[in-house]
Amino acid sequence: MTRLLISCCLGAMFLPSDAHGQVATTNATKPNILLILADDVGIEGLGCYGGVSYQTPHLDRLAAGGVRFTRGYSQPLCTPTRVQLMTGKYNFRNWRAFGVLASSERTFGHALSAAGYKTGIFGKWQLTSYDPPDFPGASLRRGAGMHPRQAGFDEYALFHALHTEDKGSRYANPTMLEGTAGGDGQLKTYDGRYGEDVWVDKILQFFDRYEQQPKFVYYPMALPHWPFQPTPGSAGWDPSLPQETHLKYQKDMIEYMDTAVGRLLSGLEERGALQETIVIFYSDNGTHLDVTSKLRDGRLIRGGKATSQQTGIHVPLIVSWPGQIAPATSDNLIDATDFFPTLLELAGATDGEDVGQRDGISFCPTLFGRPGSPRKIAMFWYDPRPGWDKERFRRSVFAVNQTHKYFRDGRLLRLAEQPLTEVLVDREHWNSADRAAVDELGGWIQSRMGQITEPPLVDAFGKPTTDLPEAIRSMN
Repeated sequence: MTRLLISCCLGAMFLPSDAHGQVATTNATKPNILLILADDVGIEGLGCYGGVSYQTPHLDRLAAGGVRFTRGYSQPLCTPTRVQLMTGKYNFRNWRAFGVLASSERTFGHALSAAGYKTGIFGKWQLTSYDPPDFPGASLRRGAGMHPRQAGFDEYALFHALHTEDKGSRYANPTMLEGTAGGDGQLKTYDGRYGEDVWVDKILQFFDRYEQQPKFVYYPMALPHWPFQPTPGSAGWDPSLPQETHLKYQKDMIEYMDTAVGRLLSGLEERGALQETIVIFYSDNGTHLDVTSKLRDGRLIRGGKATSQQTGIHVPLIVSWPGQIAPATSDNLIDATDFFPTLLELAGATDGEDVGQRDGISFCPTLFGRPGSPRKIAMFWYDPRPGWDKERFRRSVFAVNQTHKYFRDGRLLRLAEQPLTEVLVDREHWNSADRAAVDELGGWIQSRMGQITEPPLVDAFGKPTTDLPEAIRSMN
């Protein structure tokens, strides 16, 4: 059962209960909002979800003081999730290519800026231009995405914000494009520094710079994405030397992800800003396939990044606001489209633009104990093509409820009580609950996509393809 504080979410006006249980109003300013997006970690990577392979005390403490969602979902891979997250739309509505966010889209940066927030983005971008110049078909996609100056943020400092060959390092001696809204920015390399440390500094400086104004900061972390390399927490860390890439550093990277979050939270607390800041922690997909982690129940979990398995899409989601959100655990379904309307509601704002249909459902009622209509089904339209290194992928369309996962090609899986566990069920063994799930999930997919013209089916190079039917492929 979900345990939640009964309060209200009205952006500029907080409505906590008084001593007599009545709703009391205060003339507080809008809350700051800090959205942190980890890069490649499933729920097995955090102690608060039962993981025992890594020490994550800061995130565990954040979860203990806020709402920890046990059924948070992402897309299986980063760009599909990031496009959904920033636009509130399922990918079949606006997908172009891997590493591309169409410049015509309106992001949550635009929406929060229009709502009176100072907006900043610090971390990884990778939504402007992804393919290397010699990749077949790359000339059709290079530079085709959204430049950070167009994304609705007053300030940005971002890794991989231009062409792939310009990106440099995200870890030791990081390179990032720095600029302001409307400006092209300049590439800068921080010799002797570590990427996450630089971004944490910049976020805290952003809070200092706009101390008297409500702030929205989007922090798409680089950690713990491959290449697995030493962090400042690793033995023998020396940014002046060539950085070794080895799986042994993956543990250090997850733990330094936690360290960076902890340092950011401590910095906000020192400034007296933590009580005024809603902190959201989420991940763009599951853990890397080469990584195996252990859960408290003894199970060994191999990462499922890029796959439609539960290990590829079941990710952490934690929301904290000291004094306004009570500690709780929620089993409500959340997917990446839900952040856009949630951020708007937290800011007391409306979209105010004719941008076509959005698919998200605000999870503010879950956070604040108000009556609402939580999501019953999460949907996935997943096809990361075209793009470099995407030759092995195929289109996959499926939906998930609390008990089942159903693919458009007819496959059905039961989701076990143990997180990250699922079982494929042959049609001849379907029971009444299975058939009900097929009707519900299949109907949901049809209702969302029945009148939609999907993005064209292409191969990794952008050429039209006649893929094998989904029904005769194995699960991604």
